[in-house]
Formats: sequence, structure tokens, C-alpha cells
Amino acid sequence: MFLVTLVVLMLLVVVSINSIGLRRKYASYQEREQALEDQINAEEDRKLQIEEYRKYTQTKKYVEEVAKDKLGLVNPGEIIYKPEE
Repeated sequence: MFLVTLVVLMLLVVVSINSIGLRRKYASYQEREQALEDQINAEEDRKLQIEEYRKYTQTKKYVEEVAKDKLGLVNPGEIIYKPEE
């Protein structure tokens, strides 16, 4: 009977030690999963911003801004005042 009790106690110790290691791995995997979910959310937000910018670049307002800022064009009747340097 003593031998059986000793074997059961040894198995209990081994299982307990393995359990601790598995809990640590589980916690590590949960942290990694959370980090990946945060990264996915950030990329989805970025995707929405890019999509909004793409839609904006197809508007008349964007075309006019680029024409004025980059190309120096003006609408008919507009007068541009430039300061003397």
C-alpha cells in the first residue's frame, strides 16, 4: 500500500510541475493573441483611412486643391496676390 501511495504522490508532483509550465505558456499565448488582435484592429483602422482618402482623391474638391497648390492654376476670375520678396 505504501508503494502505491508513493507512486501516486510522485505522479501528482510531476503533473503539478507540468501544469505550471502549461499555465505559463497559456498566459504567453494569450498575450500574443491580444497583441495580434490589437495589430489587426490598427490595420483595419488604417485600411478605413486609406479608403476614405482614396474616395477623397476622386472628388472635384481634391482636384481643385491639387491644381491650385501644386500646379498654380486658378479659377476664372480669381486673382492671386503674391508678396514681394
